[in-house]
Amino acid sequence: MGDIAVVGIDCAFPGAAGVQAYWDLLMRGGDGIGPVPAQRWEAADFPAVSGSGGFIDDADVFDSDFFSVTPREAAAMDPHHRLLLPCAWRALEDSGRAPGDLAGTETGVFIGVMGGEWGRLTMSDLARVTPLLGAGSSAGMAANRISYHFNLTGPSLAVDTACSSSLVAVHLAAGSLLAGECDTALAGGVNIVLSPSLGMVYGQLGLAASDGRCKPFSADADGIGRSDGVGLVVLRRLDDALADGQRIYAVLRGSAVNQDGRSNGVIAPNRWSQQRVLNSAYRRAGVTPDRVAFVEAHGTGTVLGDAIECAALGAVHGIARETPCAIGSVKGNLGHTEGAAGIAGLIKTVLALHHRIVPASLFAERENPQLRLGERGMRLLKSPMRLPRGESLAGVSSFGMGGTNAHAVLGSAPRIPVAAGARTGGARDAVGVFTVSGDTPEALRRNLAAQADAVAGRPRGGAAALCWSSNRIKTGLPYRFAAPVRDTDELVAELRRAAAPRDAAGSGGRPWGRPVVAFLFTGQGSEYPGMTAGLHRDSPAYRRHLAEADEALAAHLGTSVRELILSGDERVHRPEFAQPALFAVGYALARTLTSLGITPAAVLGHSLGEYAAAVTAGALALDEAARLVVRRGALMGELPAGGAMIAAAAGPEKLAGLLAGEPGAVVAALNGPADTVVSGPLQALERIGRELAGRGVRVKRLPVSHAFHSPLTAPAAAGLRTEPVRCEPPTVPVASTRHGRMLRHDLMDAGYWADQIEEPVLMDAALGALVADVAPTHLIEIGPRATLLPIAARGGRAPAAEFLHPAPGAEATGKELAATVAALYRGGLDPLWEELYEPGHRVVEALSPYVFSSAQRHWDRQAFVHTAQPHAQPHPAGPVAVPPAPVTPVAAHSGTGAGAHADDPVLLAVVQAVTEVGGYPPERVVREARFYEDLGFDSVMIMQLKNQVEARLPRVGEVSVQQMLPALRTVGSLAAFLDDMLLARSV
Repeated sequence: MGDIAVVGIDCAFPGAAGVQAYWDLLMRGGDGIGPVPAQRWEAADFPAVSGSGGFIDDADVFDSDFFSVTPREAAAMDPHHRLLLPCAWRALEDSGRAPGDLAGTETGVFIGVMGGEWGRLTMSDLARVTPLLGAGSSAGMAANRISYHFNLTGPSLAVDTACSSSLVAVHLAAGSLLAGECDTALAGGVNIVLSPSLGMVYGQLGLAASDGRCKPFSADADGIGRSDGVGLVVLRRLDDALADGQRIYAVLRGSAVNQDGRSNGVIAPNRWSQQRVLNSAYRRAGVTPDRVAFVEAHGTGTVLGDAIECAALGAVHGIARETPCAIGSVKGNLGHTEGAAGIAGLIKTVLALHHRIVPASLFAERENPQLRLGERGMRLLKSPMRLPRGESLAGVSSFGMGGTNAHAVLGSAPRIPVAAGARTGGARDAVGVFTVSGDTPEALRRNLAAQADAVAGRPRGGAAALCWSSNRIKTGLPYRFAAPVRDTDELVAELRRAAAPRDAAGSGGRPWGRPVVAFLFTGQGSEYPGMTAGLHRDSPAYRRHLAEADEALAAHLGTSVRELILSGDERVHRPEFAQPALFAVGYALARTLTSLGITPAAVLGHSLGEYAAAVTAGALALDEAARLVVRRGALMGELPAGGAMIAAAAGPEKLAGLLAGEPGAVVAALNGPADTVVSGPLQALERIGRELAGRGVRVKRLPVSHAFHSPLTAPAAAGLRTEPVRCEPPTVPVASTRHGRMLRHDLMDAGYWADQIEEPVLMDAALGALVADVAPTHLIEIGPRATLLPIAARGGRAPAAEFLHPAPGAEATGKELAATVAALYRGGLDPLWEELYEPGHRVVEALSPYVFSSAQRHWDRQAFVHTAQPHAQPHPAGPVAVPPAPVTPVAAHSGTGAGAHADDPVLLAVVQAVTEVGGYPPERVVREARFYEDLGFDSVMIMQLKNQVEARLPRVGEVSVQQMLPALRTVGSLAAFLDDMLLARSV
């Protein structure tokens, strides 16, 4: 049998809500046994059943909104199903995946569940049977609901082999993985003690513990105590888990299942069958029994069951070995979780192998001497047992009441070498983006607070690996939070700030689409020594792409612009170096962003910036652009000195008279309605500047070496006009600052680049064309300091766009890049997060599991648990016993049901119909509510909705489902459709 990795776990057991709580319970030798909650039944009414057992707190809680389940359907669902859905979500998160990423994949679901008590309790009164109850009470739906709600298309099946169900489910899941039916599998089981009925059966068989406690292998053992439990593991083929870098808790080496056959009774255990299943499992695992360090036994605490199991274990393990085989049973801590018993034992064993210590077995102090454990080569664990270095092996047994036996062999996870650079001192300074998402604003805040508490409890240090893990796991829900951080102290502060109710903005919002991004490439004048050095230090992607540009430029420049930039060389101000350096920075920034999944809808380049923009748009290849930029810089460097440029806060019309008096001065750039750049001889510009200042116009001299975009650059333009240029039509729209319009199929040829040198930069017109064409939600400046975004802000061309800059100045580091990615994630982008991190920081870290809402409860035990008192009658209102509301045709304005819609009788009728079918309070059914995503309607409910609508709006007549389907986007769209039908039939 091939090896199967356990990569994710979630569980809830009595006294242990979650994996860590379960481990803590085991290690401290605690138990979860307590009195029967009044919600289940009145213990005094059933004296034949123990008044104690193991019960999960808040087993009635279910976040139906999260899973898009209507309140009416949630009330009809078997509580087993309600426990499994959040458990599945958290287990998949624990495996290092956002559960939504598995949608549409052939992921398998294998669930062990014992009996069908909910169906017997709720379907026995035929007058109360509904379609929702029919679907909600089926045991098979325990697996199918997970597959449906998570959109998993692999094998999906429920297993009932009584108490061995969940371990058999794990066995089947492993087989499915090895057969190639699925690549990921969820496996486990669930049990809820809904009524005292099975406890009465145990009592009549003499198998029930008087105090409701299992005491496995103890001299005090007197029977079974029943308990709740739910547990799931995420399984993958070991090679796949290793290849994907998943955390591996333990490895399933092999498993086996068999049956007692015709033995001494259908519900009596069979020693010989138990021996055979152990031997078969070890054979399939390729191990010998002497290598097994401990066995998590079935260990129910019944006298006969313990004796038979120990005899079978001794026959297999009572061989020559260095130390006796340790045994124990988690039922001493939890009680017998029946359909979940196997997964309870398996999770305990997996955690023991993971932590390399085996918890003691409760009630072991008074070991039953009749079991002769020592003689049989075994010892009962009376204290925790540390596991030695190297591989450790363990076995898990689970035996069903009807004779189906299962045994699994597990080994410790393989040692994986730590990646170079991981968890080193430099890791504390690495920047990342921590992400959290929730299905509502309240859920987001709730989970922000949970993450803050969890991170605060960790050792202080770098946060990059935590950030990377959060990007993989916590990004799948509509309301989003993201913050760039370097260490855990900063992360906790950001999480607490965003979780505060007063911080509405910081706690994140819901994007309704993907961001529309435009890149604005900065031109000459933005350069400075050491530009982007901080980003180069922090960002592996930027380093890689700057090296690409450097290599392309070096072939023509003869030196390294990367070294020039990072060394702080003052030559960066000379045109022959400034222009290649700025091109390299622009190219590397743009490629860094696109490698992160940030794809521009359009690009704009200001003067020199058009070269990097053209490469990003696909109009020029990198090598061709590098050649042209080096040639352009050299030509510019050959121009005589003496030119200058000034920026004036005035429009060209206010400058016309002054320019007419200075023939050498011209408009070089029209950046905005009152934002003009003038270029020409220095003395002429000084005179113009003094005159404008005297008129109260703000004037600023620009830090440039020449009078660019003026007649003084004509020799450079002529030199470039003769260059051969290999170019293509852009594949991304280009807002041309040469023409002041969008380029789609135009070629950016030699004539374009020559004109671009001496003609004015039409920035304002180009930006206006870009905004009109693609309506960007975000403008990102691509350059080493903020130049174009302030221009855009002054011009007011994109008032609704958010401005971002990944390298806004000399103090910038990788944090500004991370902040850019965080803002776009909040805006609806799903980045390619890996590019943000060094390989050594891509390490899976455990994160606090998702915290679901506890506001909704779905359980009324009085509807189905009849007391023993003859005068007691069931309560008329059961879990789905809300009688259908009387259907009143809507012919006039009505104030009933949803007063907010009283002036719209059609909308009111739709709201009332949705309220009736879904069981929602009227205030939840707003016009914008979506039938599938928000209200959780399915095909059965759509049919019921159709009938309700026809009854409430008789003038509409019969409406087919096919007619309704296109209108079933929102409550409002359905009302508008019915309005149109009424109008058409009244003509």
